[in-house]
Amino acid sequence: MQEGGSERAYHAESADAVLALFGSDRRGGLSAAGAAQRLREHGPNALPEPPRKRWWQRALAQFHDVLIYVLLAAAVLTASLGQWVDAGVIVAVVLLNAAIGLVQEGKAERSLEAIRSLLSPRATVVRDGRTREVPARDLVPGDLVVVQSGDKVAADLRLVEARSLQVDESALTGESVPVSKLTEPVASAASIGDRRCIAHAGTVVTHGQGLGVVVATARGTELGRIGALMASVQELRTPLLARLEVFGRWLTAAILVLAAGTFAFGTLVRGFGAAEMFMTAVGLAVAAIPEGLPAALTIVLAIGVQRMAGRNAIVRRLPAVESLGSVTVICSDKTGTLTRNEMTVRRLLTASADFEVDGAGYAPHGGFSVGGERATPEEFPLLVDVARVAALCNDSRLVAQGDRWEAEGDPMEAALLALAAKAGVDADEAGEAWPRDDVIPFESEHRFMATLHHDHRGGRRILLKGAPERVLALCGFERHDALGDRPIDCAAWLERARAIAADGHRLLALAEREAGDDGDDGAALGFDAVERGGFVLLALTGISDPPREEAIRAIERCRGAGIRIKMVTGDHAVTAHAIGRALGLGDDPEVLSGADLEGLGEQDWQRVADRATIFARVSPEHKLRLVEALQARGEQVAMTGDGVNDAPALRRADVGIAMGARGTEAAKEASEIVLSDDNFATIAHAVEEGRATYENLKKVIMHILPTNGGEAAMMLLPVVFGTQALLPITPTQILWVNMVCVVALTLSLAMEPVESAVMRRPPRKTGERLLSPMLLWRLLLVSALLVAASYGLYLHELGDSGDLARARTIAVNALVAGEAFYLFNCRHLKEPVLNLEGLTGNPWALLSVAVLVLLQGAFTYAPPMQALFGTVDLGAADWLKILGAGCAILLVVELDKAAMRWRLRRGAPAA
Repeated sequence: MQEGGSERAYHAESADAVLALFGSDRRGGLSAAGAAQRLREHGPNALPEPPRKRWWQRALAQFHDVLIYVLLAAAVLTASLGQWVDAGVIVAVVLLNAAIGLVQEGKAERSLEAIRSLLSPRATVVRDGRTREVPARDLVPGDLVVVQSGDKVAADLRLVEARSLQVDESALTGESVPVSKLTEPVASAASIGDRRCIAHAGTVVTHGQGLGVVVATARGTELGRIGALMASVQELRTPLLARLEVFGRWLTAAILVLAAGTFAFGTLVRGFGAAEMFMTAVGLAVAAIPEGLPAALTIVLAIGVQRMAGRNAIVRRLPAVESLGSVTVICSDKTGTLTRNEMTVRRLLTASADFEVDGAGYAPHGGFSVGGERATPEEFPLLVDVARVAALCNDSRLVAQGDRWEAEGDPMEAALLALAAKAGVDADEAGEAWPRDDVIPFESEHRFMATLHHDHRGGRRILLKGAPERVLALCGFERHDALGDRPIDCAAWLERARAIAADGHRLLALAEREAGDDGDDGAALGFDAVERGGFVLLALTGISDPPREEAIRAIERCRGAGIRIKMVTGDHAVTAHAIGRALGLGDDPEVLSGADLEGLGEQDWQRVADRATIFARVSPEHKLRLVEALQARGEQVAMTGDGVNDAPALRRADVGIAMGARGTEAAKEASEIVLSDDNFATIAHAVEEGRATYENLKKVIMHILPTNGGEAAMMLLPVVFGTQALLPITPTQILWVNMVCVVALTLSLAMEPVESAVMRRPPRKTGERLLSPMLLWRLLLVSALLVAASYGLYLHELGDSGDLARARTIAVNALVAGEAFYLFNCRHLKEPVLNLEGLTGNPWALLSVAVLVLLQGAFTYAPPMQALFGTVDLGAADWLKILGAGCAILLVVELDKAAMRWRLRRGAPAA
């Protein structure tokens, strides 16, 4: 007996050969004793659970980060200085970040759990010649399994019997239309979607019955292979996390070097005591560490999450907000994402004319045109005959759900119902006028559906619908609007069929004939009555899943933003090519099928991944390798998907995007972002929000760091000038500045609206630093300006009045005022802000400045605050000097921006 789950191509062997191979019998199945023995050999039909970390191991892993080490060290040093409130704030920030990471830690495990949950809990088997129900985990290779409509397939089955059997394989292939199953073998190289004699574990039977022998269980199934792929895929660090790690290392090194240099200078040059200078160096390090930065960045990302949620993109992992803004390639599923996932009749060929059909989806709205001119049923009465057959030879229904129409039944039949409505034929009214007497359901063996109807005047009619070549073989005539019924030219019709099939349409032919002639029994419909032929061909219908209009616009927008779009689909190459053209992916986009990708080496994969635009009939391994090949070329890849087959690639991609409405739980758990409307246009909106979020992150960083740089310099300058005992700002005042600048000012930058040019820029380069040389220069410039304003006014006041408390009060207010004016500079890092939009475009910034004025008023004048922070009242002249210093900072930074723009216009490299 062949072991279940091997690489043997059971789909290429006959049913009897596979039964013999597994020692099973078409009537009796396995014996109970034989099944028990095989269960001991092969183990249960269940996907194994991966080893899991204990909760404390996952918790400790959240602290393994350079910035976290710096913050913990800052908390210890701050506590050693007796600044317990500051130390508590830092510890709270660290714990908050750890909690967020801990919540996200189990994402990969949940992905595998979601895949395991797809296996059916029960299965119907034939053992010892008797049908019985057993737990699905007890299935073994060789078991004979019965499946029928509504069943979830519990193992990979080689079908030995199939009666009108249709299976929804969308979870494995992404193809939304149920697949008709056969028992005949197919080519050994057939892709998953073309293995018509295999029913895969995790798929759902939508119609008919079948009998199959188990050829693979547990890890040997296609579902199990995908689970193994998931377990082997390593998640990538997001660009933001990578940049923050590098930034954290540089920041740590800079702070340590500055603190050590201050200690050395104070002890060796100025002659201060070692103990005294150690505490000063520690205080300088505390002042320089931006302890509020992690919390601020988290809040910026959280606001990005809220904005994306408002545009139907649900973010499951905070850094993904920014990651989506840096993607260079989007690999998108076709069905339902780029297309409507609603089959629609787009072409209608009759003997009279070639009709274009307007209206998309299942909504009964639209009409007909010929050569661009409107056509009506009054002008072409044949349209009514076509519509009547489309409505009556049909087992599906259209149901209004609010302002949407949804299909109940086969999507192709639903498309025919919408066509009938567009021609003015109501299916219910037609059914009352022509009640159905009998039906021959569609089956893959005969490839047609036939229904028998009668009217209330004694007339009987057989209606026929099916594959064009099958229906044409049964037709002797064709119907013309002007010429009536005339002999048919089948060769011409087949040529017309090939032409519209080349445009990616699925074809159905519609025909009818009177019943009761030539010995027909009008009370029942048999195959002989249909096979007798003599039908009149009414039309060929070209059916396709039309592109979303908003997706076409979104693709154009993404390409304008420097993002390449690649379509990945389970459809055939011809259909995929036609849809790709309609979507604007090129006049003749290159299409590669799964068969073309087999056996490619790593370098070939990178070459075809870069060159081709459409990938059709691909397997889960192909999708994963496509993502890896693009990443190997330095691309930042977003991958969309909805099926279990997409989960490995979703997890590997820089940003995995799952479909919320029709996506499997496995796909959602493997992704970072879930689209609630399954619409590609939402991805374009999310990219825009992601880019805006990254810009806001930079703005927040550029506003926070100069504050810390200025505070550190204020601690350093007394050492340099030999006046260490007269610190211009006390540690408690530093804590106040950090609090008001982060809470009252900086966070308003997180609310910055999307800049108009954000989708006209190319994606960021993979290795781009978080702080470019231009921003580093700006950081140093603003830090120097803040120190010059604050320390300069401090020295001036101390020289004039000798009042240390008054000088410190002026210094703190000057530092905060400088940050308030600099807030408006940060609204646009390169563009000018001395205009109406720059000064008033963010109402949150105006509100934060108003709150800051109140806070600084309380800080300066409220007796409790004066007692806590050592401040004193200031006069109007003092405030004029403080505001003048703030205005000077605003103007100098704007001059620096103007100089930078001038350099860029002259062709200097962008900094």
